[in-house]
Amino acid sequence: MKIGDLSRRTGVPTRLLRYYEEQDLLHPDRGANGYRSYPEAAVRDVQQIRGLLDSGLTTEMIRAILPYLSGPEEIVLPAEHLTPRTAALLEGHIDRIQARIDCLARNRDRLSAYLAAVRPDGGAADRRPAAGP
Repeated sequence: MKIGDLSRRTGVPTRLLRYYEEQDLLHPDRGANGYRSYPEAAVRDVQQIRGLLDSGLTTEMIRAILPYLSGPEEIVLPAEHLTPRTAALLEGHIDRIQARIDCLARNRDRLSAYLAAVRPDGGAADRRPAAGP
């Protein structure tokens, strides 16, 4: 499929698809006319790249793990392929995620305490149940 088709199917602008190629995340074939040709699997790859970027991974980290992704929820990285550098990148990212989680939890608790202190009903009026499946 051509880059425009991949863009339409994934919702990712062609400019970003070219960037992913520059970052060695996508590997389209090139026709004699120079046009990019993407395999069907590129749709899944782009979706995984977007999900990983949205979770805060850098293109460097994604480049290291993308060949081992077997689906959106599973990474199959044989231990012999996990380099010390990749492990350090992933551990650093895990630490940053945990720091964000801790910060969000502190902010949630402070806001909840504030509402409980200023509302006669303890702030319960604005609490909504979590969305179900």
